Amino acid sequence: MEALLARTVPVLTPQWTQVRSMATLKDIRVRLKSVTNIQKITKSMKMVSAAKYAKAERELRPARPFGSGAKAFFEKAELNQDKSQPNQLIIVLSSDRGLCGGIHSGLSRELRNLVNAKPAGTDTKFVVLGDKARGILQRTFKDKFLLSFNDYGRKPPTFADAALVANAVLDQDYKFDYASLYFNTFRSVVSYRVTEQPIFSRDQIAAAGKINLYDSIDEEVLRSFNEYALASLIYYGMKEGACSEQSSRMTAMEAASKNAGEMIGRLTLTFNRTRQAVITKELIEIISGAAAI
Repeated sequence: MEALLARTVPVLTPQWTQVRSMATLKDIRVRLKSVTNIQKITKSMKMVSAAKYAKAERELRPARPFGSGAKAFFEKAELNQDKSQPNQLIIVLSSDRGLCGGIHSGLSRELRNLVNAKPAGTDTKFVVLGDKARGILQRTFKDKFLLSFNDYGRKPPTFADAALVANAVLDQDYKFDYASLYFNTFRSVVSYRVTEQPIFSRDQIAAAGKINLYDSIDEEVLRSFNEYALASLIYYGMKEGACSEQSSRMTAMEAASKNAGEMIGRLTLTFNRTRQAVITKELIEIISGAAAI
């Protein structure tokens, strides 16, 4: 055994090891080029979002009377709902597109907290527009989905889109006791808020105390009132959400461009210092070699 140990080749420990966190000039140059390209993309997206935001804001003004008219109709008819009822329906207006800050996650987080706070025995069903909110809510409420719509948000919403959603909801014939529409309401370029708008079924409208103030009510008129009021509110919510999304994306891309600019400045400074250190080291080696000769 001692003879074997004597013939064992000793392991040599190198005198020089590379520092893992030390970046070379090539690494910094690649990183600098990558961040510069990202800044170009974010600046372009900001310009596109600014144009889309201006268009969405112009289209929001004529869409707001649809929402205010339906709200006035419900208020004048003195329609009320009881939030403690077991069967509840929530319609969520989101989008398929991201890169717009926390506008979708904030809406989904509020709905998640709302549903978790409901008393035991409450049966809540979701109708979700947009993949962003659907992806977040499906993690915890997958069994509560009644309907979902995708391929939404790439083009400006129209009343035909709202009517399609309203008809799909009414065709489900889900008997709810309480229903709400949730969407983001535009306030300013840097501000929006999550809004809840109650919606009512045909039976609830028929049972309203002052519904006869509007017209001589029969089954056909009542059905038309219900369909048009629901489509009007969804259209109004779509327009508010689209304007909020474009303003949020414009703000997010502006912040991303600013952050990329600060990072480019730091990387440029690091690159120049590293290059200066390399040049100085090479000069010292050349001078030392010449002095040795």
